[in-house]
Amino acid sequence: MAAEVCHHAIATLQSHSYLSNWNQHQKLKSNLGFICSNGLSKGRSSHFGRKNCIVIRSSASHSQTSVVDQVSSPSRSNTSDTSKKSNEASLILIRHGESLWNEKNLFTGCVDVPLSKKGIDEAIEAGKRISSIPVDLIFTSALIRAQMTAMLAMTQHRRRKVPIVMHNESEQAKAWSQVFSEDTKKQSIPVIAAWQLNERMYGELQGLNKQETADRYGTEQVHEWRRSYDIPPPNGESLEMCAERAVAYFRDHIEPQLLSGKNVMIAAHGNSLRSIIMYLDKLTSQEVISLELSTGIPMLYIFKEGRFIRRGSPIGPTEAGVYAYTKRLALYRQKLDEMF
Repeated sequence: MAAEVCHHAIATLQSHSYLSNWNQHQKLKSNLGFICSNGLSKGRSSHFGRKNCIVIRSSASHSQTSVVDQVSSPSRSNTSDTSKKSNEASLILIRHGESLWNEKNLFTGCVDVPLSKKGIDEAIEAGKRISSIPVDLIFTSALIRAQMTAMLAMTQHRRRKVPIVMHNESEQAKAWSQVFSEDTKKQSIPVIAAWQLNERMYGELQGLNKQETADRYGTEQVHEWRRSYDIPPPNGESLEMCAERAVAYFRDHIEPQLLSGKNVMIAAHGNSLRSIIMYLDKLTSQEVISLELSTGIPMLYIFKEGRFIRRGSPIGPTEAGVYAYTKRLALYRQKLDEMF
């Protein structure tokens, strides 16, 4: 499924900006439909305001998040009224661990490559660092390296809930993946995969060795493709284009979950997460291009009274001070200590 969604996303992006075949473009346009997006809500950065971008529904249905535990979250002061702003909710961002193509120094983009041995270790270590942070809902990209990172990280969580991938490809898939035990639902965490959180598509660079590409095209040209905000590699996405889809998805699907009081973890990629951090921290296009995210290192935010507050990168499961716990997170940790 992940590969199909990724390939579908690539084809869609190509039809939007790169295909020279007009008939194929028109066919995709009529099948998918174009939705005009006017950018972010008032008060946010205007870098995501480009119109005429394609918006496609995620392959996962958010009506399937009913397996969220309605008891254990410390941030939910009134579970019966999710329309009210929660006092506090946690947001964890994790860039996937090293992939097999990272290891080989290849451009990966939307090619669906699994984690390396080092990447597996990084994902497990990331899980240890967030083992005392509440997680009610997980979002990942449609790519296996992000999904592996999320699953491996959750094996280390002290709450011992089981992540369950939500399937909504068809009515049959939805029906066959139902859970009928309420007790089991309470001990599960929904995992929603969305191609909008994928790494940016590197076009004709995908699969090429980074050093050989620099030797061929020149270091400056490759640096421009990799680090500029609005210049895409050949037949690929710029960071600006990646930000349009990633931020739109975050605003439409993830932020409402935080607003309702759910604690969220996102396992995704360097560029999709840079885009989201640009939105959270209100960075400019110049500030975001210098932002570096290490593989397998979690970043913690607190969503409180409609604002995102960065709390830093957790150091270890016993480093409560460095973790920059809030009072509610400290109480949650204390509860875990008492339970286990």
